[in-house]
Amino acid sequence: MSFDQITWMWSNGEFVEWRDASVHISTHTLHLGSGVFEAIRCYDTNNGPAAFRLDAHLDRLYSSASIHSIDIPYTHEDLTDAVTELICRNDFSSCYIRMLCYHGSGSLGVLPNNCPVELAILAWPLGAYLGSHALEHGVRVTISPWVKFSSRMMPTTAKARGQYLNSLLAVRAAVKEGFDEAILLNEEGTIAEGSGENLFLVRDGRVITNDEKSSILLGITRDAVIRIARDLGYEVEIGPIRVEDLLSADEAFFTGTAAEVTPIREVDGKQIGTQERGPITYEIQQAFFAATSGQDPRYQHWLHSVRQPAAAAMLF
Repeated sequence: MSFDQITWMWSNGEFVEWRDASVHISTHTLHLGSGVFEAIRCYDTNNGPAAFRLDAHLDRLYSSASIHSIDIPYTHEDLTDAVTELICRNDFSSCYIRMLCYHGSGSLGVLPNNCPVELAILAWPLGAYLGSHALEHGVRVTISPWVKFSSRMMPTTAKARGQYLNSLLAVRAAVKEGFDEAILLNEEGTIAEGSGENLFLVRDGRVITNDEKSSILLGITRDAVIRIARDLGYEVEIGPIRVEDLLSADEAFFTGTAAEVTPIREVDGKQIGTQERGPITYEIQQAFFAATSGQDPRYQHWLHSVRQPAAAAMLF
């Protein structure tokens, strides 16, 4: 991850230079963590840069905002145009996009009264989130002592800012112990997800994942992988996953916008399968990257082509 190549970002309807981006110290979200966000990848394809499942990500942004009673002051089309032009202005062929909706400055009570809803979009180059070696050789993970919050505590299906403190605690403890990532259990003691990823297992040729009843965020990449696995002819089983299911799996992998499709080779010292990227994981991974690169026409509708807007072209 590097911000060195960023020139422009989008903030509250305007493009601003990266070095000039700022918020006031009294911004409500800075103090109390309110707000929602989205993360999107743009991939380099034969037809130029394309944002992967942009519509689905925007739909989830509005859904998350609605759950938290936040009225986004921009239309779906406004944000689509903003993302497209931002990628062009920064001259990125591929990048990671972060869309952040938050309460600005106005008051500092628990309720964000008189605090305007603000929205910012930034983009930067990002390689493999868990390391380039991880996509081939997999990652070492640990079952975290921190428990994933349940929907009785706060909405688990909304992608909200403050709830990621739960993830931060888990992954910080994992890395301190020498692991690459953490897996959080839910209140029931079954597996929820990674700090920023959904989880899949492979057993006896079946692909297995859990659902919102396990206190997970319903990932856009998770949804894509379910579709891809079924298109490849695999039965996809959706239901609770126990720790012993993970430890006895033939294969396991994470999915996420940042993590993409990353194999898991070891859990708390117990190797998963052959401790190598399994054949089904590899097949799904290859199909996923064929989809994101535009090489598989079945998934062309998942790619939002980034064309140079005429207005942006005039600025260069």
